Amino acid sequence: MITPRRFLPSISSLLALEAVDRLGSASAAAAELSLTQSAISRQLKTMEDQLGVQLIERSQMRLHLTPAAKVYVQAARSAVQELARAALKLKANPAGGSLDLSILPAFGMHWLAPRLQDFARRHPEVTVNLGTRLRPFDFASEPFDAAIHFGQQDWTGVQYLPIMREEVLPVCAPALTNVNFDTLDTLCAAPLLHLDSRPDAWERWFEMQGQSVTGLRGMMFDQFSTMIQATIHGLGVALVPSYLVQDDLRAGRLVKAWDGPYVSLGSYYLVWPNDRSTPEPLRSFQDWISEQLEPDTSL
Repeated sequence: MITPRRFLPSISSLLALEAVDRLGSASAAAAELSLTQSAISRQLKTMEDQLGVQLIERSQMRLHLTPAAKVYVQAARSAVQELARAALKLKANPAGGSLDLSILPAFGMHWLAPRLQDFARRHPEVTVNLGTRLRPFDFASEPFDAAIHFGQQDWTGVQYLPIMREEVLPVCAPALTNVNFDTLDTLCAAPLLHLDSRPDAWERWFEMQGQSVTGLRGMMFDQFSTMIQATIHGLGVALVPSYLVQDDLRAGRLVKAWDGPYVSLGSYYLVWPNDRSTPEPLRSFQDWISEQLEPDTSL
């Protein structure tokens, strides 16, 4: 059951209170909302009468929110912003729903984006909105219905749909092979490039090769695309997912820096919060992405 109407102030009153809190005066709030100062005061007085709580301290023609009102307006601001986002979704797709999906840049560009046209063809009623997040976040405070997650099943409060395992390999520019990386020691001594969202990737890779190393240093990057370009230009050896460098390996822009088997440091998952019902657009996306995995279960 929705909250009784007597506890729900009008949108105009909420906007007046939020503007006074943010801008610091009734005159500034009136100018932003294209109202008079007296109209702002009436809106605030109406809200106080409705809630039965003092929200404003009035002194020498200035308005100040009470401490309790400041706490209240923070929640009200979030609610108004959520309502505005919902209106934008409705405007973008009045015939159906929308799916706000957080993606990882490299996976989104190279695996998901080429396939999204098929989802759009099958589900024209769903608008997919993509945003980038590199690490797990709180679904309660971020405007996403679901996310693409890499690693292990260590994101709390979510449900998981496994997408695929990722395999990585060390690569470098052809010129760097003159160093002759024929042992793990020579490779360890090379200029190693790192991704800041996977700071221990090289240590884990060496451990899987049977050699324990610590304290590896080198240039740090925030995205695979930048790191791969730096690798092509000879800045060092990068540990990258095999699916991202297949074209560069075929074209000779990159070569394997170590002739060993590919190893996996984690998998990709579709995750969504487990404390809310699954909206229909997300359900459609879950079914669709499951179908994509049947002929392509490994990267």
